[in-house]
Amino acid sequence: MNYTKFAFVFIFGIAFIGCQSSEDASEGIPDEVVVIPDNDNDDSNSSGEITYKLPNINLSNWKVTLPIGNPSEVVPPEILNYATNETLKTFMYNDSINGALVFYTYPGSSTPNSSYSRTELREQIVPGSNSTNWTFSQGGNMKGVLQMSEATKDSQGKYHRAIVMQIHGRLSNAQRDLIGANDNNAPPMLKIYWTYGYVRVKTKELKDLNASETDILRTDAWGDDEGHTFNEYVGFDKFKLEVKVEEGRMEVVLNDNESKVYNDIHIQKWNVFENYFKAGNYLVTRDEGASTKVKYYELEISH
Repeated sequence: MNYTKFAFVFIFGIAFIGCQSSEDASEGIPDEVVVIPDNDNDDSNSSGEITYKLPNINLSNWKVTLPIGNPSEVVPPEILNYATNETLKTFMYNDSINGALVFYTYPGSSTPNSSYSRTELREQIVPGSNSTNWTFSQGGNMKGVLQMSEATKDSQGKYHRAIVMQIHGRLSNAQRDLIGANDNNAPPMLKIYWTYGYVRVKTKELKDLNASETDILRTDAWGDDEGHTFNEYVGFDKFKLEVKVEEGRMEVVLNDNESKVYNDIHIQKWNVFENYFKAGNYLVTRDEGASTKVKYYELEISH
């Protein structure tokens, strides 16, 4: 072993040790958990020494929510030291062999407006603050290269699902006060699922297109659409997702190949809300013993 490189990883990616035990070792892994090694990467150089890589992700404008506490959160700048953060290293750590950031979660603490737990990033345009967000007229773009790394199965033998990307709505303080809401929560306009090896997209639709400008702000004014499942089976392989937003239009692209465009009246009406991007591992089950691991190799947002 090259001890100079080992020291480098220890300082900058302590989570490599955890990664060896959870990502590389097969002993102690329950039968219902699928571990898919990444064989596409050549982890040795010409001299046979192992090389280590870090994920291509800037966390300066992200906070993370964890499935513990009430629930617990880690915000910038503390999140930048995730590899040595005692609270984070169980749930968010480096796979330094493959150059990925791993998000691990299980049924635990949830946010007030959800029944499910997560290890999930939340965009913060102003680091440390939730108050500055964006509208569809301002636009936004999120790109990610990711992979479902491990997933347990339910009692019917089906893999547990996870949401890996979102666009979530938010009420301004004035909108919150107008409708007498207890918080700034608004519905999520976009949820992208890993579901049984496929990528599935769900959005919101306004139940009554004649709803007033005030009523449109209420969460119960919006319902789920029928959803869209992309044709390509991604399984436990890497895949690329891109979300493109502009006024009156939202597009989700899988692997630069398949695209789903939303540009109807529901998207046009949605422009009343502020929004923020989310990415990570939002486990969609409360089954005892369930867990998923999602790896992100790249993640980038722009406005």
